[in-house]
Amino acid sequence: MARAKKKDTFVNEIQSSSAFHIQPKNPTQQYLLDCIDQSVMTVCIGPAGTGKTFCTGMKAAQLILKGGYERIVLTRPNVATGRSLGYFPGSVEEKMTPWLKPIMNVLQDGLGKGRYDYMFSKEQIQIQPIETIRGNSFEDCIIIVDESQNLNMSEIKAITTRIGENSKLVLLGDPAQSDVHDGEALDDFVEMCHHYGIEAPIVRFTTDHIVRSDIVAQLVKMFARNKM
Repeated sequence: MARAKKKDTFVNEIQSSSAFHIQPKNPTQQYLLDCIDQSVMTVCIGPAGTGKTFCTGMKAAQLILKGGYERIVLTRPNVATGRSLGYFPGSVEEKMTPWLKPIMNVLQDGLGKGRYDYMFSKEQIQIQPIETIRGNSFEDCIIIVDESQNLNMSEIKAITTRIGENSKLVLLGDPAQSDVHDGEALDDFVEMCHHYGIEAPIVRFTTDHIVRSDIVAQLVKMFARNKM
C-alpha cells in the first residue's frame, strides 16, 4: 500500500505542477512558440543554431505540465542506415535514442529529470520509428518530428494524416541539410499546404536568427554561401 500511495502522490505532483515561462530570444522564436500553442500542425524550417529544437521541446514540456495532453511522441527519419533500424542491437528506444538525444535533453530540462524519467517509464514519452507510424492514430498527444527534411512525401503523408483528437504535430527541418536524394519533399509539402489553404503556420528561421554562438552563425553562413 505504501508503494502505491507514493506513486499516486508523484502522479499528482506532475499533474499539478505549474508550468514555467519560456523566454524567446527573438520575435521568430516567439512566433514559433505561439504557433505551437495555437495550431494543430506547425512546420518550422531553418538552419542549425536557431533554437528550433529548444523552443519546440520547451513548449511541449510546458503544455504537458499545464495539463490536457497525455504524452509526447518523438520521431525522426533514420537515414544513416538506409531508414532501417535493424542493424543496431537493442530495443527501438535504444536504437533511436542517439538521433533523438537533442530533443530528449530539452524535454528533460523542461520537465525536470524526475518527471521526465517517470513519464518515460510510463510511456508518456514515446519514441516512435517512422516505419511504424502508418496505421496509428495519435490522440491527446504532442508529436515532434525532427530532421523532417529527410522525409519523403510518402512519409510526410503517413505522419500528418495520423493526427487525432486533441493533438499537436510539429515538423522541424532544414532543407539545406538534407541527407537524401529527394530532399525537397518538405519544401514541396509546405507549398502544397499553402496552395490548398491548409491551416498550418510555417515558421521560417534564417542565418540571421542563429543564437547558438557567433562562430556557429559564421560557419552556417559560410557553408550556405558555398552551397554545402
